[in-house]
Amino acid sequence: MRFDGVIPEDAPDPRLEQARRLELMPIPVMGLVPQPSLEDPDMVGIQYGQDSRGYNEMSASITYTLWRNPADRSDPINLAELDEQTRRSIEDIPPWPRPVWLVEGVQRMRYPQLWEAVRTTWHRDPSERSSPARVLAEHMNHILINRYRRDWPGGIAWDRFAGDARRPPTNREVAVRIDGVEVQGVEIDTDPLVCGVGASLGRGGVVTAVLPRDELGYIRIEFAKRR
Repeated sequence: MRFDGVIPEDAPDPRLEQARRLELMPIPVMGLVPQPSLEDPDMVGIQYGQDSRGYNEMSASITYTLWRNPADRSDPINLAELDEQTRRSIEDIPPWPRPVWLVEGVQRMRYPQLWEAVRTTWHRDPSERSSPARVLAEHMNHILINRYRRDWPGGIAWDRFAGDARRPPTNREVAVRIDGVEVQGVEIDTDPLVCGVGASLGRGGVVTAVLPRDELGYIRIEFAKRR
């Protein structure tokens, strides 16, 4: 039985359904290479579009937990800066049992999350929207609008990086390492809060990463097939 606002202890882990949906992706899902400072808790965001011919675009976004001192996870440097409401939601334990996956997710909120940091995007039909620079610009807008809105009191337009996607030198070519091979990619390095890099995967695919500038020293930006 489920009461309003209460998830029963035996509720299925939503990551199982996410894994099934990921099987629809026509290309491999990419992530950052395994490294001590990053933990992949299987938090995958999935989006897709359809038309009369079926799926015409899909994306899978990976969220990471960041460990600034992975050798000692009890080090306070690993903790995230939390507002009072978030802190209460973590510390207030309800009087009913909760699923293990939910308890783990709540505890994970204590640490910095690189939300949807790496995105694999697939377009069935090539167009300007499917170029690495344009896909990266859309990923950067998505991160800024959803995670940094308070830092932009004037608002963030959906086309904020449209010019950067089409115009060098703000959109510049860089070397990107994917599955151990160096390929030509693109970087957009014009925002004070985040920076982004992306590259083509072939077969209509693009991989992009959008990362907070303050945490770049802990992260190696190199991609590999997730699993």
